[in-house]
Amino acid sequence: MTHIVIVEDEERISSFMAKGLKAAGYAVSVAGTVREGLMSAAGADLVILDLGLPDGDGLSVLRSLRDRGDDVPVIILSARTAVNDTVAGLDLGADDYMPKPLRFEELLARVRLRLKKTSAQEDAVTLSHGSLTLDLRTRRASVNGKEVDLSAREFSLAETLLRHSGQVLSREQLLAQVWGYDYDPGSNVVDVYIGYLRKKFGQERIETVRGMGYRLRDV
Repeated sequence: MTHIVIVEDEERISSFMAKGLKAAGYAVSVAGTVREGLMSAAGADLVILDLGLPDGDGLSVLRSLRDRGDDVPVIILSARTAVNDTVAGLDLGADDYMPKPLRFEELLARVRLRLKKTSAQEDAVTLSHGSLTLDLRTRRASVNGKEVDLSAREFSLAETLLRHSGQVLSREQLLAQVWGYDYDPGSNVVDVYIGYLRKKFGQERIETVRGMGYRLRDV
């Protein structure tokens, strides 16, 4: 499921956007600060970013994302309408800029457009990382050329990890993208299924990054 992160400290606005995006079929998480935004954006498919955050300028989130090589599409949403603010955001690598107050239908159209432009990987027939390969048409996995049987949920978790190979994905991000937010965020279901994949792919293939989450390793 496509995961969108909203970085917005005004709960009324973030709740309004989150409700509409969830109704449109997206998994959504909300962050209200620069720090939370940077943590949540890792592994996201798109970020909607407000500039006026309580602990700093939203542009610092964008700058940090681009500095670490994360090319996730970013739509800036801000009450700042001066040309220099717009230019600053676009120069830092924003993909779009929308002024407040927003019209949700327009936001949704821009979200769809940005996701469409980055969908080449989504349309891939196979995903590979080292000797691990997933065939998205047949829903089959192989390691070193040997087929491995996966349940539907295991395959979805493996697919999410491969689509974001090299990136650290938190338990919360994996829970949102693979299980959705109907599951208790305190559940250990992610850790359980990571254990299942390690048994089938090899213990060393999925790395635990202490305090952050999981990522695929080159083995």
